[in-house]
This record gives sequence, C-alpha cells and structure tokens, in this order.
Amino acid sequence: MTINEYWKDAALTLELHGRLDVTTAPLLEEKLNNSAAGARSLTLDFANLEYLSSAGIRVLVIAYRIMHGKGSLRIVNAGEIVKEAIDLAGVGDIISVS
Repeated sequence: MTINEYWKDAALTLELHGRLDVTTAPLLEEKLNNSAAGARSLTLDFANLEYLSSAGIRVLVIAYRIMHGKGSLRIVNAGEIVKEAIDLAGVGDIISVS
C-alpha cells in the first residue's frame, strides 16, 4: 500500500492505494500519528483502495479517536467492497463515508 499526503491549510487528505490489511495497517497508523495531530480535518480518499480488513478497520477507529473533538473525519470515494466492510464493522455510524 502507498499513502499520498496532501495538505491545504489545516486540512489533511491521505490517498490510499492498494490493500489496507494486517501488513499495511501499521503504515497508516504511523502516518496518522505523525501527520494528523496538526490537522483540523482529515479526509481518507479510498478511490484506489482495493481491500479493507479488520486490521484496517481498527486503524479507522484510531483515526476517529485522533480527530474526535478537534476536527472532522471523512472517507471519500469508497468502493462497494470497502463500504460493506465499514458497514459490517459499524464504523459507518461514527465516520462519514461516501
């Protein structure tokens, strides 16, 4: 998985490419811990995300905890497989997914 990082003022967008699973989830977690602390809004662009495992779901919850109370978090361009995984995990109840 690769992660592209884009900033506009205090808005951070992370664009993910590949699979977010047990082997790649630590990469996203590290990026969130290093970059998202200074963000007022965080957008995760999943247009090129092919797969999302339970390890990836766990990192989405971490992203929610980082942003909760200080800014917004949203997931954009999620494909049907990814949306289904998010919905099954119940994460769609706390994070905006489109």
